[in-house]
Amino acid sequence: MAGTMETTEDLEFSDRPVPHDQRMGRLPLTMAWWSVCSAMFYLVVAASLALAYGSRNAIIGLVLSVIAYGAVNAVLSRHAIRTGLSVSLFSRILLGRSGAAVATLIFFATAIYYAVFEGSVIALALQDYAGLSYPLAAAIVVVYSVALIFGSIQNWLDKFNGVLLPFYLIGLFAAIGLAIAEYGYSSAWLELGPENGATASGWRHCFVAYMGVWVLMMYTYDYARFGREEDITYHATFNFGAPFYAVAFLLNGLAGIFLAASLPTEGGVTEVSVVLALIKLMGLAGLVFVWISQTRINTANYYLAAVNMESFAETTFRLHLPRFLWACVVGVAVYLLMMADVFAYILQALAWQGIFVVAWVAVALTHILSEGKNDASYDGAHSGLAETPNVNGAGMGAWLLGAGIGLVLHVLGGSLASFSAPATFVVAAVTYRILCPRFRIRTPIGNA
Repeated sequence: MAGTMETTEDLEFSDRPVPHDQRMGRLPLTMAWWSVCSAMFYLVVAASLALAYGSRNAIIGLVLSVIAYGAVNAVLSRHAIRTGLSVSLFSRILLGRSGAAVATLIFFATAIYYAVFEGSVIALALQDYAGLSYPLAAAIVVVYSVALIFGSIQNWLDKFNGVLLPFYLIGLFAAIGLAIAEYGYSSAWLELGPENGATASGWRHCFVAYMGVWVLMMYTYDYARFGREEDITYHATFNFGAPFYAVAFLLNGLAGIFLAASLPTEGGVTEVSVVLALIKLMGLAGLVFVWISQTRINTANYYLAAVNMESFAETTFRLHLPRFLWACVVGVAVYLLMMADVFAYILQALAWQGIFVVAWVAVALTHILSEGKNDASYDGAHSGLAETPNVNGAGMGAWLLGAGIGLVLHVLGGSLASFSAPATFVVAAVTYRILCPRFRIRTPIGNA
């Protein structure tokens, strides 16, 4: 830490790039980031896709997603490390100050929604195992989740998640082993699928489904900015690259498909039904495994929600408050949503917001791949932030047009809905590439 007067709030850099002397070492940043690799969500999504489109199609979709996520995040993480920018700050360059406020709002709202889902899983597990009322269990989950992010990513979250990572992996393999011991092994998990048989194009639907969680690209960018430039290849290829998603998506996904085929669940395959089946199988060890899984992912959800809510308030309302207060605000919002039983609404909101996230990634990638080497630097980032307009016409035009096309396809439904995310990406990227030269004078970075 540079200087003894730095506070936890100073270390989050919500309004400025992360300076080089505040970057993290390889292992601490790896442990902080890999908190994102554990969640019941990953197990259940893969299992649900296998049941809907067939196990083999789901596995193909998983492998393609690992490759795509690894490739995109290699580019995003390198840029974040070189510039030290956050999603909020980078969005000012891409979209202008007004557009950045909207992008940051979408980001922290999405993080809150995921915190609601993952927190509800722990609360329901506590309710089932310990007999607590759901409101009390939810309050316990929210209070300790908020407390965990009072420390910064540099001096607490890396250590906490580093300790829990091996226990998560042990628990995952223990669950598989106990399922085999209790119910026997069968290759039927490779034959899951719809009653009328899997279609040849099912893998495409599975791949597109994982585009719905491209918010992880934003998560990557906000974490990668703490990396050191001398570690850039390691972070781009391993920490934020395909190996991470091989664990988060492929390993968890295969485990989820196997457990869905092996464990008896009530009411279909959902996060809750899988969790309750695991607790029935493993007892207290199952509850601990679920707690480790969901608590790790929620450190990221709460942390990013609080940091981006803080940035949104500063950008939009010029409101400067300590981050621990924003963490408390996030906790209150999460608890109220957990009590409101609005999961159907949240799922729809996530689908819509996911389209805007895909459009943001397309614009960000196009910008990074087309800018000069000097622009993609710490000094270039400072220069660009000093000159950001209220609206960057190229970025806003591409972002809104791409998202608009995607939303129309999503609303039309049917087979067209499966093209909403890919169409969003292509339209946003092509539009930004076409419009960008027309706004070169106003482009914040590289306007010399």
